[in-house]
Amino acid sequence: MEDDRMETGNLTPKIHVEVHVKSDSTAKRSEVKMHVQSLLNCHSMVFGNYAWTEFDDDFLQKHVASVVIADLEEIVTQPLDLKNCCVSFHIFTLSEDGPSMLTLEEDEELSAANHWLLPAAEFHGIWESLVYETGVKTQLLDYVTTTIYFSDKNVDSNLISWNRVVLLHGPPGTGKTSLCKALAQKLSIRLSSRYLYGQFVEINSHSLFSKWFSESGKLVTKMFQKIQQLIDDKDALVFVLIDEVESLTAARNACQAGTEPSDAIRVVNSVLTQLDQIKRHSNVVILTTSNVTEKIDLAFVDRADIKQYIGPPSEKGIYNIYLSCLEELMKCQIIYPRQQLFTMFELETMGFAKSEVSEHSLNLRNIAIKSKGLSGRALRKLPFIAHALFVKTPTVTLERFLEAMGQAVEKQKEEKANLVNGI
Repeated sequence: MEDDRMETGNLTPKIHVEVHVKSDSTAKRSEVKMHVQSLLNCHSMVFGNYAWTEFDDDFLQKHVASVVIADLEEIVTQPLDLKNCCVSFHIFTLSEDGPSMLTLEEDEELSAANHWLLPAAEFHGIWESLVYETGVKTQLLDYVTTTIYFSDKNVDSNLISWNRVVLLHGPPGTGKTSLCKALAQKLSIRLSSRYLYGQFVEINSHSLFSKWFSESGKLVTKMFQKIQQLIDDKDALVFVLIDEVESLTAARNACQAGTEPSDAIRVVNSVLTQLDQIKRHSNVVILTTSNVTEKIDLAFVDRADIKQYIGPPSEKGIYNIYLSCLEELMKCQIIYPRQQLFTMFELETMGFAKSEVSEHSLNLRNIAIKSKGLSGRALRKLPFIAHALFVKTPTVTLERFLEAMGQAVEKQKEEKANLVNGI
């Protein structure tokens, strides 16, 4: 694994530089790497993530959309000198193709799954938009990296077991499905020196577990045969997503209660059997999600190597989500003029001292505190609601927009309470 090798005893800080090459570029990767290296030489000290989207270098301006020093926020607490780091370059181009439907019969109208070629333009930026407790995203990256590393070293899976299965569970609206897509995208980029591209297959769980029981396990087998064809291409890293995997349990319970055809349980068993078969291949990762943890099939839980809880954002996470939203609105000049907002790390470092921290940053922190309990999905919508309902002008100052966000939070909480109380 050239880009993610594990070197015994090597304590040199390692950073990842992701280089997004424009789709119409004909430049060689070696040329791109040389020019990016020159860029980094001119900006040797970095603190946290950093991105370039405009360049003085004509070559980079013509061929490269962005250069990003990625995934440092969870592991770096002080400035890094790039000259003393081990730098891994990940050079990639995004696929502009949208999802294609994976069907089982030529005349089959019902889609068995959606299929993307990775890295996909549709998934670009999702990873950065997801904010979780420290370590969650890094742990998931490390898990898949280790599965590849163990396969490379021919570790006997009968002695040391791993199933290539990730289970993300937690309440609705916390971004579990998005995190699966973002993880697949990130790994297709991070392992671009090993695999030419990624394949992402999102199985239509509701169709699979509720409409095809009359066909028994036959259609399930056909679907996984198609997935197997993707896996057989060893130049591809294949991700299989089963959303709301508790549907497996629902099917079994329905069988036991006598409310579904008797062959329904054969469908579920067929799925589990097929998952056991494809996990033997080194270039496949199975990603699953569940909103209802108590209903997850125990037979499936046993197969999951990682069972990661994805909960509602913390105060720090909410602040960072809002900060990214406000930065975007300032970039688009909807909020104008641009003003500085401190990151949560900077606020914590300064101890929230009013003499050092801007009033706007403190106001945003107070809004984040009031927003606790809202889902990540609701938080991302809130700036839009604030503008639509409480701003109503093309451009707005940061001070006025923060007032509108406070009003929008109150409205969201009121609506949530009304729904709970049945009003």
